[in-house]
Amino acid sequence: MLLVENLTCRFGVKAAVDNASFEIAPGAFVGVIGRSGAGKSTLLRMINRLAEPTAGRISFDGTDVTALRGRELRQWRARSAMIFQQFNLVGRLDVLTNVLMGRLSGMPQWRSLTQMWPEEDRAMAMSALEQFDMASLAAQRADQLSGGQQQRVAIARALVQQPDIILADEPIASLDPRNTRIVMDALLRINKHFGITVMCNLHSLDLARTYCDRLIGMSAGRVVFDGAPAELTEHIARELYDLEADEVMGSMPAYVPAAARVPEFNAAVA
Repeated sequence: MLLVENLTCRFGVKAAVDNASFEIAPGAFVGVIGRSGAGKSTLLRMINRLAEPTAGRISFDGTDVTALRGRELRQWRARSAMIFQQFNLVGRLDVLTNVLMGRLSGMPQWRSLTQMWPEEDRAMAMSALEQFDMASLAAQRADQLSGGQQQRVAIARALVQQPDIILADEPIASLDPRNTRIVMDALLRINKHFGITVMCNLHSLDLARTYCDRLIGMSAGRVVFDGAPAELTEHIARELYDLEADEVMGSMPAYVPAAARVPEFNAAVA
């Protein structure tokens, strides 16, 4: 169970996240929605401890995440794998090595410096690439891949961390519609097949309602909506997005559960 209590992050006088509180049960797929600058990215970065809270508390299964330091903090960052908008791959390295970087937290320092990867780690990385149809590109440089391929490599890297929770910060913001669907299907597969909790920042309401089983809506750093996608009315959406509402809402289609709207998903996880 992830528990966020009165979490606040200030930059000077501005509160990027203001007194946020919620609980997330294991195995949930949670979409964090809201307009640009609402505090979505800062929230995920605080949970991973890439950003320091000004006040409040984060706990996971009874562990006070906000108090972690040193090795315990590095272990938490492995358990709460981040996926970034800009992929954060090392372009000059091959795909397999980029995925193996997800195993660094569990390696002795001498192995990490020499990159002498254990065979079981190499096998795990190849298996993760196979999950996302990327094994054939294992020897290719990461900077030679398309955006969608790079994001799938980043997801495979997160998977080999063997995380309890994946924090995806606008993972499809720079992708075209086809690759958007491929990446979101990959996250959904991880969630349903492996039971890994996913928190995903999304700007598109249609995507959020398609893939997520719960939505947390943020506005000016505060949590102003927390509920099932079916409960997100047009009125609430317009309050969340203000001047951006027409851009992100489109025709505000009726809510249909993810499994029904992604028919090939059931076959993929069977």
